[in-house]
Amino acid sequence: MQDVIMDTVIDSLKLLPFLFIAFLIIEFTEHKLSEKSKKYIEKSGKYGPIIGAILGIFPQCGFSAIATNLYITRIISLGTLIAVYLSTSDEMLPILLAEGAEIEIILQILGIKLIIGMIAGFVIDFFIRPKETKANYHICQHEHCDCEHGILKSSIIHTLKTLLFIFIITFILNTILHYLGEDFLKDLVNENTWFTPFVTSLIGLIPNCAASVVITELYLNGVIALAPAISGLLTGTGVALLILFKSNKNLKENFKIVALLYLIGVVSGLIIELVSLFM
Repeated sequence: MQDVIMDTVIDSLKLLPFLFIAFLIIEFTEHKLSEKSKKYIEKSGKYGPIIGAILGIFPQCGFSAIATNLYITRIISLGTLIAVYLSTSDEMLPILLAEGAEIEIILQILGIKLIIGMIAGFVIDFFIRPKETKANYHICQHEHCDCEHGILKSSIIHTLKTLLFIFIITFILNTILHYLGEDFLKDLVNENTWFTPFVTSLIGLIPNCAASVVITELYLNGVIALAPAISGLLTGTGVALLILFKSNKNLKENFKIVALLYLIGVVSGLIIELVSLFM
């Protein structure tokens, strides 16, 4: 157990500088893009799913929350909201960058999420007509990302929070691998290939950045394949779902949105798994 703890500490500390630099770049980009992104998505109209999916892949602080607010006030459509949710990467991108993942893998994951977000958004808007009811909610203050105090402080906070999650997940994985063996764990996952997207999609729905941390770490450690990883990363929206349930009083509508996300996550994972068998 002492070796497991030491390995976990060393593995986590190695990521610290890379994680901080990644968040610093992301925070700088977010401050430059947040207001422009909001204006673009407000004016997106019928092209909302395209604009929403593109803006969603940028790891902007609270953008999925902003999209939630715009949907509740019916400024954007349900399809646009779902497109943002599906393409949002939350903590995934900084972890991939910090872990030194190949650029091809990063672009592949982002590209898949982008395309699925666009397609799902257009399909939903085609079949579900928007209701013209408006309300006034103020959501951004619920993010608590401390961005108003400058990018340095918020970058440090994001880095420490993410590092804590990484430490916990890495410790759990290292412990499992130590006592059960890596081959056993791989065999267990391989035996449940078609069921795994159902589980990872459910994990992704957890309204916390821990969800994307768990899914990304499991993928990078080879515990899960690309298909179930995509399923979990598609349903991960950060804290947006918490904000949706807090601000939107129509619980039936909220549960429908969650069900849509879960369904898209599972189906997408199964399709990717099926395609991979013929490649």
